[in-house]
Amino acid sequence: SLYFVEKGNKKSLLLHVLKDTNISSVLVFTRTKHGADKVVKDLMRAGIKAEAIHGNKSQNARQRALSNFKNRETRVLVATDIAARGIDVDDMSHVINYELPDVPETYVHRIGRTGRAGASGIAFSFVSEEEKEELRDIYKLLGRPIPANEDHPFHVSFELTGKSKAAPAPVKTAALMHASLRIAALSVSWRIVAIKHSYTLSP
Repeated sequence: SLYFVEKGNKKSLLLHVLKDTNISSVLVFTRTKHGADKVVKDLMRAGIKAEAIHGNKSQNARQRALSNFKNRETRVLVATDIAARGIDVDDMSHVINYELPDVPETYVHRIGRTGRAGASGIAFSFVSEEEKEELRDIYKLLGRPIPANEDHPFHVSFELTGKSKAAPAPVKTAALMHASLRIAALSVSWRIVAIKHSYTLSP
């Protein structure tokens, strides 16, 4: 589901969402390495155990962070898209898109990280007005809107009218068809059946 929020309130919204103890194991996506580190610092200051995984981390540091996440020693793993390709966790309960990706297909891969091995998973996306174009591109790729959750203290409203900055033709890939099915299910129960991805970790 979508959470419409001002860019400056994303940190507060994340802390608000994580008050829910049912969110036991969550992968948070940011666009940049610096952004990932900043989110980790914000969470740690709030007493939430978090670690970052991105290309500036050594291989040992990435493996240690991933091991801590799998063993539930770390509740929140914050990752960039490239580093997240090496994450293979079967029972991860939630994915949070702290920032929408520039490439709409990346959204499909992100939400596919939840609910592996036949389990259920939930994906949240924090969307600021500055990300309207990215959201429109995701809508175009999926062929449908994504349900929004307005029941939070930082909700804002803004128009999504206008042209997309990119206009990709519909591509009926397996990943896209799976994503469309997941979004349809999401409108009823916010539950997503995830797809499996190959592991390719770039430096």
